[in-house]
Amino acid sequence: MSWKRSERLIDMTNYLLNHPRELISLTFFSERYKAAKSSISEDLTILKDIFDQQGIGKLVTIPGASGGVKYIVKINEEQVKPFVSELCQIIADPDRLLPGGYLYMADIVGNPTIMDQVGRMFASKYADKDIDAVMTVATKGITLAYGTARYLNVPVVIVRKDAKITEGSTVSINYVSGSTKRIQTMLLAKKSLKDGSNVLIVDDFMKAGGTINGMISLLNEFNASYAGIAVLVESEEVEDRLIDQYTSLVKLSNVDVREKQISVHEGNYFTNS
Repeated sequence: MSWKRSERLIDMTNYLLNHPRELISLTFFSERYKAAKSSISEDLTILKDIFDQQGIGKLVTIPGASGGVKYIVKINEEQVKPFVSELCQIIADPDRLLPGGYLYMADIVGNPTIMDQVGRMFASKYADKDIDAVMTVATKGITLAYGTARYLNVPVVIVRKDAKITEGSTVSINYVSGSTKRIQTMLLAKKSLKDGSNVLIVDDFMKAGGTINGMISLLNEFNASYAGIAVLVESEEVEDRLIDQYTSLVKLSNVDVREKQISVHEGNYFTNS
């Protein structure tokens, strides 16, 4: 089959988008399209400009016999600001208020379109980090973790608060909840994370950061480290926050149950370097 350039560009774009952070040799594309490597190089130059202009990401070319091209997710902040603004409006809906001042978030973390976009934003934020896995705690952070891991092309590691027989041997720790000050337990299957891994921690909601601090302690048991912390929503009204360095998309500044008002604004995503 002889591919026209327009056909190559469409198929090549689709392939790159579905294989982020994967080094793809020019030989692979050359054989795939039955085209000279010089033609493939020209195609990639075209895509590189389009990806950059449209805020899709960047194409990194690695020279040499073992080189190739790698697609890295990078988002133009001007393109996602309207998304964050709309997300703030969605979360500010007073109908989300539950008894005790809690917020109903299941529809948001269960929305694949929203989680895909948030995951893409988090992946873009940490695209230059060396990340081996995305970690979260069950259950509400799972969809967010998968949305992020998809664009980083790494596995998801799920921390649980109770043992599952299907996961085999586990490593467990006790940690102090930042909001309730109670001692709780979290555990992780021994086979789920390799020693020395560099991990991105994500979660749907952060108050004082006790749960995230617990995950950091759990990483120490695997001789692993964290490359960053990303949360969908952070609570602003916290006296003793246990976590200093993190990225948040939305900041919850006030919840008035009596007046049925929820005050939210954008987090530090756009200001945190």
